[in-house]
Amino acid sequence: MQFIDMFAGIGGFRTGLENAGHTCVGYIEIDKFARQSYEAIYDTRGEFTAYDIQKVQGGELPSAKIWTFGSPCQDISIAGKGLGIVKGKRSSMFFEVIRLLKERIENKKTLPTYLIMENVKNLLSSNRGWDFTRVLFEMGKVGYDAEWSVLDSAQVVPQHRERIYIVGHLRTASSRKVFPIEGQNTATFEGSKVETVGHYGEKRHQSSIVYDPIGTSPTLSATDYKHPVKVAVKQVGQLWKGGSFGGNPQRGRVYSTAGASPTLGTMQGGGLEPKIVVKPCLTPDRIKKRQNGRRFKNNDDPSFTITVEDRNGVMIANKGEIAIRKLTPLECWRLQGFSDEQFYKAKQAGVSDSQLYKQAGNAVTTKVVEAIGRKLYEVNKY
Repeated sequence: MQFIDMFAGIGGFRTGLENAGHTCVGYIEIDKFARQSYEAIYDTRGEFTAYDIQKVQGGELPSAKIWTFGSPCQDISIAGKGLGIVKGKRSSMFFEVIRLLKERIENKKTLPTYLIMENVKNLLSSNRGWDFTRVLFEMGKVGYDAEWSVLDSAQVVPQHRERIYIVGHLRTASSRKVFPIEGQNTATFEGSKVETVGHYGEKRHQSSIVYDPIGTSPTLSATDYKHPVKVAVKQVGQLWKGGSFGGNPQRGRVYSTAGASPTLGTMQGGGLEPKIVVKPCLTPDRIKKRQNGRRFKNNDDPSFTITVEDRNGVMIANKGEIAIRKLTPLECWRLQGFSDEQFYKAKQAGVSDSQLYKQAGNAVTTKVVEAIGRKLYEVNKY
């Protein structure tokens, strides 16, 4: 099916749906750096595009079976100011999508069969649940019945990231349900428990709790670029393209230690190679920063959610000494399901590391969208 990618960012929805066999016919994104990455990654020739959704008219959009959107969540997120979807300037962009649908109805234009909306889990409880009720009400007024589910990215990538996905079904289209996604609520990603194993720093409060992760990162966010993420992820690779740095193939090498991936600097023989234990940690340079009271994680745990503000990294215990490194922008992109090729296209287009961090935190996890896209394909075969 054809789809329009609204609030496109770097194309988390697009990558997921294209991987599931669907086709993008248009995209809307106002951030110039996100557009820079988006247009470097995808072949957008001949597609409809616009910068500001507030200046788009419903009648000018191309026909498409699916509209995707994840309107800005800052006014709904627990980390935000709690203004909600109505009063919040950014989160109220949801109503622009409703406006476009109303304009298509008025102009007797074809409506999409499906609306796919993504937002933070807190949408369910924002303003005591009235924000979520308003979303369902507004979809209903323009002819859509909604189903929804909270999906955790840890089921498909090594990142704990709970998000609500709402699928609106056009009543006149008699479409079949999408949820539950096959495998939902099962251990598709091994190990999701969280256990305290120690503390970081002197203060024994929730911001300094030490956890022990294997293979999973915290939730990424869009403000991570301010304080680069410090947590472990499960991956093996090379930080520098080409496999070496300064002529030394050992430098920049990413190793896998029972699922965690520290970057090891090597000694020159004599048994001096570091012997390490790796734990993912969250913004260790900011003692008061934590997610749900956690600073570190256990082996086999999903990582913290990648956010805009937090920074994830790796705590390395080396013969009693502790060292920490940040996740690279490439690792953050991987945690959202983007390929290395996509990352390097954006990087080579001149996008800065700070923006690459931010873009990863703002993105939708591509693998989750792909699962939804494949289910859409299945239910439309009949």
